[in-house]
Amino acid sequence: MCRPEATTMLRGCGRLIHKTKALYNLPIQPQGTTISSCYFSVKRHCPPEELRDFGLPNATWSQNLKNLYNKFLELSKNGSWERIPSHNTIADQLQGDLQETRIGKRMFLRNLDSDGLGFEYCMFFNRDERRMVCLFQPGPYLEGPPGYAHGGCIATIIDSTAGAGAVYTCGSVMTANLNITYHKPIPLRCTLFVDSHVDKIEGRKVYSRCHIQSYDGVILHAEATALFIKANK
Repeated sequence: MCRPEATTMLRGCGRLIHKTKALYNLPIQPQGTTISSCYFSVKRHCPPEELRDFGLPNATWSQNLKNLYNKFLELSKNGSWERIPSHNTIADQLQGDLQETRIGKRMFLRNLDSDGLGFEYCMFFNRDERRMVCLFQPGPYLEGPPGYAHGGCIATIIDSTAGAGAVYTCGSVMTANLNITYHKPIPLRCTLFVDSHVDKIEGRKVYSRCHIQSYDGVILHAEATALFIKANK
């Protein structure tokens, strides 16, 4: 016979599996809805201009970060690149009461009240190349070893960049596998160039690669491969 705590754990796992199955059976584009480019296809209830766009320069950005931003902003003028807006909530896209859903909920990468302390970044997408780049500056609240960024925050920015690239390429996805090789530690407040692109798509499987370099491309800090799974139609 199973112990009571084992039975409770098994029941909990069963509920989790049931919820996960339901998630993967979500329709990508229900009839009569407007789809936004994000990790889940959901309704939009308020115009994005009502929310702050954190992907725009602020006073804490280094000059190197501003220079990279201006470079890609210039490239976007001919339509080859697209700047991706970045908000601190997806509650404006969820069904239900807007004021209620926004209370106490923030995107993980945009969860601080002050600029410059955590993830400072912006993204640009090139559809023809199936490529997403992220210009990233890790703040002091992301510290791991003294003076350097924590490996977990590096994994987060890789997952977010490669995942966003997969979403903008083929629609809603979830991360199935992420393999990272760390080459050089990343100093806090430095400027980084995160470059990802979709390698191939096989059915519901989306394979991507990503690497993190110094802003000038001299230092390779990390590289990764990722597998994402497209949601069922």
